Amino acid sequence: MSAPRNARRTSAALAMAAIVALALTACTGGGDEGTNSDGGQGFPDDGCTHIAVATSSEKVNMLDELAKAFKDSPEHEGLETCATVRPTNVSSGNATRFLTSGEDWPTDDQSLWPTLWSPASTVWTDRVAAAASPSLVGEPRSFTRTPVVFGMPEPMANALGWPNTPISITDLEALCQDPAGWGSVGKDIWGAFKISKTNPNTSTTGLSTILMQSYEATGKLEGLTSADVEASADFSRVFEECVIHYGDTTGNVLSTLYDETQNGSNGSAYVSAVALEETSLLNYNQGNPDSHTVQPGETLTPPKTKLVAVYPEGGSMWSDNPITVLGADWVTAEQRAAGEAFAEFVQTTAAQNILPDYGFRPLDESAPLGDLFTAKYGVDPAQPAVTLPKPEVDVISTAIDQWTQVRKPSSVLELIDISGSMDDPIGDGRSRLDGAIEGAQSTLNHFRSTDEIGVWAFTTGISSDEGEGIQVLRDVSALGADGEKLDSSLDDLRYAQRNGTPLYDSILLAYEAMSERAEPGRINAIVVLSDGEDTDSSTSLDSLIAKIGKSTKEGGDDAPVRIFPIAYGEGADTSALQRIAEVTGGQLFDASDAERIDLVFASVINNF
Repeated sequence: MSAPRNARRTSAALAMAAIVALALTACTGGGDEGTNSDGGQGFPDDGCTHIAVATSSEKVNMLDELAKAFKDSPEHEGLETCATVRPTNVSSGNATRFLTSGEDWPTDDQSLWPTLWSPASTVWTDRVAAAASPSLVGEPRSFTRTPVVFGMPEPMANALGWPNTPISITDLEALCQDPAGWGSVGKDIWGAFKISKTNPNTSTTGLSTILMQSYEATGKLEGLTSADVEASADFSRVFEECVIHYGDTTGNVLSTLYDETQNGSNGSAYVSAVALEETSLLNYNQGNPDSHTVQPGETLTPPKTKLVAVYPEGGSMWSDNPITVLGADWVTAEQRAAGEAFAEFVQTTAAQNILPDYGFRPLDESAPLGDLFTAKYGVDPAQPAVTLPKPEVDVISTAIDQWTQVRKPSSVLELIDISGSMDDPIGDGRSRLDGAIEGAQSTLNHFRSTDEIGVWAFTTGISSDEGEGIQVLRDVSALGADGEKLDSSLDDLRYAQRNGTPLYDSILLAYEAMSERAEPGRINAIVVLSDGEDTDSSTSLDSLIAKIGKSTKEGGDDAPVRIFPIAYGEGADTSALQRIAEVTGGQLFDASDAERIDLVFASVINNF
């Protein structure tokens, strides 16, 4: 195995490091690092050749089971030495960006550098082959598949005529455009029609959905071109207007929907339809909304309201889930041989029979699908009726570039804790405040000039026109050409006075300010970074929750303000921040490992 080269601190490496660090923790179900008894977390000291598989999250459970079965297979028996296979969770888009960067895999544990790569779609292997080298991705070969669908709470799908009436993307866009929203089909109480989609730069589902939108706009069933994508811009722009927010994975949105459903709101105030893979919908309906690795003895509780799969009338793209041995210089001859054996094994009948138990369809359409693929779990094994083919690489690049222009505009207020504890070191030569500043600065290039961004800092002993405890670095307004100026203003935080933590008062002031200016056509959000508990607010947590949660009842607000807290360091009050996120339909991000703050910041900003 080659020694690590000096890694450059590029945005691709940062993004990958964030995903790998977060994903490896997720694969253990929150277990301790260094354990080797669960999927995706280290290897046992067994004397075997160790094979790491970089894979998208929804396949981790399945690949764990396939790895166990591989041990007893003829393919394994044919190896000169035994082999142990473990999956590690890395999003397809982030793996693509890292592999094209030419750097080593971003983890110090070289045993986790992948021999095999299994993204959700050959879209990603094609992009690496085109942008880097065909030899790097070897010979990708699909071994399972799952269609991209729209998951809808069953009562909402019924209101549109499901399952008897076909539903198209055009039908969903019409609901987006109609000022009456759900009222146009007699369901005024449900309010506006809301869609959840993922960021196509990191997510296969997000990428497939924007391509399906272009197919729908052109009326084509094959042969999509870059010109077709460009001509579909207005159609896609309207569709994006219904998006509540973006994100790295559908699991985050499904977890929020699941929590709201279990708490009695049926999720109608949060989202109406989620673009996702059929396998993710099956996981959700079993009570595993984030598709995490199910631990021995763990009991899953199905949601009170299941999602049903709407297979668009105009057709679906499929995630064809290839697996390939990487041509990276860190892959040894022994690992290559074992990786090729495992890649052959997953094509066998024995392996293909395992797939349906994990919500994936075998390549052999005549193979039995089992009990999951039924109406009980919201799916129709006879669908989709129309398959939309994967376009050429240049068409896919055009679609991603177009999305950056037509995506829903955002209005984001970053609220940064500058209390005294932010001076504490985080172990890499920086203070917590240094990490927060650099994290915020590194995300500025994500925003377009028309996106609105503001930055407030909070601690005791300061004041501004916005209230006590608040210092305004930048009012919320269109970024324009102010990126460098804002970068410099963030640097000024290093010299600010740092006292107490009026967390709840500051969030309330920020929420009230953003609510007054929120617009239906934007993603209106507050990103809160705090490293401790509230110590100086006159507002209690319960009072804050009551005030910021008033728009989350059924039907919701046309311009909700969602809060995305970052729990920074081990002292952050995660339980309070979780409540604040949930009541506004936002999401809590964990930066308890303070060294990862700039990486977590990037993941948060992917929502906008």
